[in-house]
Amino acid sequence: MKFNKALEDIQLYEAGKPIELVVREFGIAPEDVVKLASNENPIGTNPAVAETIVRNAAKAHLYPDDSMFELKAALANLYTVGTENIIIGAGSDQILEFISHALLNETSSVLMSQVTFAMYEIYAKQVGAKIVRTSNYTHKPEEFIEAYKEHHPKVIYICTPNNPTGDATSKEDVLRIINAVDSDTLVVVDGAYMEYAAAKEEKYAIAPRDLLEYDNVIYLGTFSKAYGLGGMRIGYGIAQSGLIRALHKMRPPFNVTTLSLAAALEASKDRAFVEKSVALHQEQIKRYEAFAKEHNIEYIDSYTNFITYVFSEKFDSTKIADALLKKGVIIRNLASYKMNAIRITIGTAKQNDTFFKYFTEIIA
Repeated sequence: MKFNKALEDIQLYEAGKPIELVVREFGIAPEDVVKLASNENPIGTNPAVAETIVRNAAKAHLYPDDSMFELKAALANLYTVGTENIIIGAGSDQILEFISHALLNETSSVLMSQVTFAMYEIYAKQVGAKIVRTSNYTHKPEEFIEAYKEHHPKVIYICTPNNPTGDATSKEDVLRIINAVDSDTLVVVDGAYMEYAAAKEEKYAIAPRDLLEYDNVIYLGTFSKAYGLGGMRIGYGIAQSGLIRALHKMRPPFNVTTLSLAAALEASKDRAFVEKSVALHQEQIKRYEAFAKEHNIEYIDSYTNFITYVFSEKFDSTKIADALLKKGVIIRNLASYKMNAIRITIGTAKQNDTFFKYFTEIIA
């Protein structure tokens, strides 16, 4: 069977290893496995949201409200935008897929930083688009503007804070890039971790409304991180209504489940849970920074719920990740990004204790 030629050049997305795999391969009890690989919320799901999921389980045989009216209204109220400015996806990455199919083909290109979210490249390559990268993982405006002038990409991806590195781009620099491109280039501002950046330093806080004056910009957000709903797969895009209407033509019917809608709606009502999640991160990440300094390990200043340790030639990220896995600690090896580095989700105090115990043994 012959597949589309574009598939030959696509690398599979490497998801964080599941707890079940560690249980199967190493015989470690599930309760002893510490998963710090996928940037999930370490305090779990909001109890009120969990109750809502149970309460709505009896409706699982019914298709969801395809207009998603209530959730859009809640997001519109949260961000002071109109419901016509919002599209809901099965995770914000589904909206990335809509964008690729709506705008890209084999004659177009996309621009992104050297190291960033893998799905930007994967979705672009699925439709044959060319990938252009800057020379840095940080989003330097001058590099993006220079690359834009040379390649005239159809889509520019700005991931802030950036995954998998954790650095952030200031609102001022994001606007510099946006203002340097013409209206025929779409700028995607991916704010999946924005709650963490906004809490850490104001200059990195970008609200969807800050970008709504542009007809060629879309802001992406998610319920997977600070809201603790990674397993429900629900995200959103916010942009001018004309762009949203076009993307809706890419959206399949009932793309978000009944339970996901109910969970996200309930989660949107509780800012205290989000603030609690962010506060835990701000408290515990200091331990990772102190550990890195104590052991002379380079780390990237993080504006997310994870931290990236970058190793010298003294250590090998693959060997470290494998050794931790055998101890029941799952972290993300960044070798696939051509980095000798690991990405660690900031966990609870107890989870972090376990990481430090085994990590210290391994690097010794």
